[in-house]
Amino acid sequence: MLKKRFFKTKAEADITFEFACDTNNALMSNDTVELFADFNDWQPLSMKYIKKEKVFRTKVRLPENKQFHFRYLINSSEWHNDHKADLYLPNNFGTDNSVVSTLRTA
Repeated sequence: MLKKRFFKTKAEADITFEFACDTNNALMSNDTVELFADFNDWQPLSMKYIKKEKVFRTKVRLPENKQFHFRYLINSSEWHNDHKADLYLPNNFGTDNSVVSTLRTA
């Protein structure tokens, strides 16, 4: 899930990336979820487990009016897309990337 917050005085957006654990708790707090994205040269960004909400979460500040490709890596082995991404575009590996847009809407 993606949450966006835009600033009145800066051309930036606070983007919160969330990867939810499913209802049978197959994904638990001892698992790892990392965010990989083109805004940080596809380097892993660890996501923190929020026990109360059963989600992994991280927040990133990004420039406005751009699109960024990203994916989640679970336990260093399984790639996942964000089911609430703004868009999905093909990548060079025969799958799709999730895309987040920082276009400010009215």
